[in-house]
Amino acid sequence: MSHPPPSPFPSTTPPSCVADFCLIPLGTPTASVSQQVADVQRLLQTSGLTFSMHSAGTTVEGSWEEVMRVIGRAHTMLHEKGILRIQTDIRVGSRTDKKQSFSEKVTAVEKLLAGDEKS
Repeated sequence: MSHPPPSPFPSTTPPSCVADFCLIPLGTPTASVSQQVADVQRLLQTSGLTFSMHSAGTTVEGSWEEVMRVIGRAHTMLHEKGILRIQTDIRVGSRTDKKQSFSEKVTAVEKLLAGDEKS
């Protein structure tokens, strides 16, 4: 009995990631999307993931599967609320040499900038 050749692709995803995403609801009755943004933030609050909203989207961290699942759930939730089309931009980072949260990344740069002020 022959077996299929092994896949040349990895069978797992990175253990953790940081994703910055911006959901863009299309075809809303007004130009404002603050209600949809608030709905997504409420969903994230129930996810158990660490996240931070900013003026152009949200940064969220967790396992690859958790992060992608919550972004997908945000899509489904907004579709269920009557948004027919959603475009999402996602930028994802992962690293394997050390664990570093998005707030730790910001703190590292802020320390460098604080050193500039002392010079």
